[in-house]
Amino acid sequence: MVEKAVIGVDIGTQGSKAVLFSESGQCLAAAVRRSRLHQPGAGVVEEDPEHQVRTVCETIRTCVRQSGVSPQSVVAVGIDGQMAGVVGIGADGRNVTPYDSWLDTRCAAYIESMQRQAGDRVLDQAGCAPSFNHGPKILWWKHERRKIYRSIASFVQPGGYAAMRLCGLDSRNAFIDTTYLHFSGFADNRKSAWDDNLCAVFDVDRSKLPRIVSPAEIIGDIAPSMARRCNLSAGTPVVAGCGDTAASFLACGATREGICVDVAGTASVFAATTSHFRADSKHETLGCGQAATPGLWHPYAYINGGGMNLEWFRREVANHGRKAGAVTLARLNRMAEKVSDPEAGPLFIPHLGGRVCPSAPHLRGAWIGLEWSHTLGHLYRAVLEGVALEYGIYRDIFAGLYPDLKLREIRVTGGGQDSALWNQIKSAVLAMPVVQIACSEGAPMGAAMLAGVGAGLFKDLPAVAAKWVRKGTRHRAGARMTRMYRSRQKHYKKLLDLLNRDWDQQDN
Repeated sequence: MVEKAVIGVDIGTQGSKAVLFSESGQCLAAAVRRSRLHQPGAGVVEEDPEHQVRTVCETIRTCVRQSGVSPQSVVAVGIDGQMAGVVGIGADGRNVTPYDSWLDTRCAAYIESMQRQAGDRVLDQAGCAPSFNHGPKILWWKHERRKIYRSIASFVQPGGYAAMRLCGLDSRNAFIDTTYLHFSGFADNRKSAWDDNLCAVFDVDRSKLPRIVSPAEIIGDIAPSMARRCNLSAGTPVVAGCGDTAASFLACGATREGICVDVAGTASVFAATTSHFRADSKHETLGCGQAATPGLWHPYAYINGGGMNLEWFRREVANHGRKAGAVTLARLNRMAEKVSDPEAGPLFIPHLGGRVCPSAPHLRGAWIGLEWSHTLGHLYRAVLEGVALEYGIYRDIFAGLYPDLKLREIRVTGGGQDSALWNQIKSAVLAMPVVQIACSEGAPMGAAMLAGVGAGLFKDLPAVAAKWVRKGTRHRAGARMTRMYRSRQKHYKKLLDLLNRDWDQQDN
């Protein structure tokens, strides 16, 4: 008997990745196509949604061909994608705007406007303060591109857009799944519904907001023309999928309380898992989003492009004046490991693109405390530390919101998980074990798990997580290292506050 298969696709910032899994969780094939980010001006970061759709089709087709499985064996497809950006679609379901990326900062003025008008209510209802996410972006299109806004029938995200295109759906079937709602600015997240009061406050046409669905819900079947492009059978079910971070959390097995997740990818994401929604009204730092697993929530925060800092450092600092690629990330890790006096190293503020959690759009990155004795190893180690020290702030805020919930461990996924030094630093700052996931394919695996549940292969997400997710190397920092980073954490917070106040004064 031929084992059934599912496909998960992740539409990420760097590219789209499809993975074909057997019912038992074995990766049978994987394929990647790079993104095409368009940056025509200051603060502008866009993508062509149709190019994203092409990469989805190409990667699925490659997986089916490489695996050798029959297209009829693939019982469902799940797609996850970038979460905080938006795509405006017309009545026919085709895009009338580019993908307004989560990295695009043009909507900064509307973040401030939303905050003034009803920021407290947005946070309390949706679970996340206005930031570079859906609400301010929708308002930017409404006020800055009025003609285009009038032609928009609905706003969706890249994963939803690709799923709609695979199934040939028009705007009447536009959807957003529950894992995105905290970024919406206009939702009552507890009820998984749009908040009419918030829509009225910001004069947003309620009809331009899509229907809300659950991640494992089947939203349609692959249309014949798209089936040919994907080398799948027409009629193959497509589930709603979820946001890429929610998919990454799921792929780490965060299907019960107390499990934390570190997504060491383009964005550096820290998340916990709870059974209660609580808005971070005091600090406005943690967003509280619905987990893909029904009944669970992920309070989390992230550094805008935190993982991009490593590649930026390698390219612009370490390799400046050298042959391209002369200094690799692996070599930089070795340099950082050899630093004998890390407590005397500089501190690095990782917000090169502005701080998102909490919103401080004009804050920028910096090294503090540089000395002539500092080497590339010191500088790179500080870049790694910057992410961990920011995570420490998130962890402390979480502890204040959920004082009775003990955090057991933090599971790490993404390209940065292979750095043993980075994992040790994170363990020291967070005072908990950092656990790698063995043979994880990251977000596409979470999307595939949803496809399996939607197709009826599995009872629920905890069941498939227990079957598919395997833990790997466990990192635990020693007491001395933990004490050192407790001290550096205090200095980091003070410096961050000083820099933030300085940028605010310049802005005013």
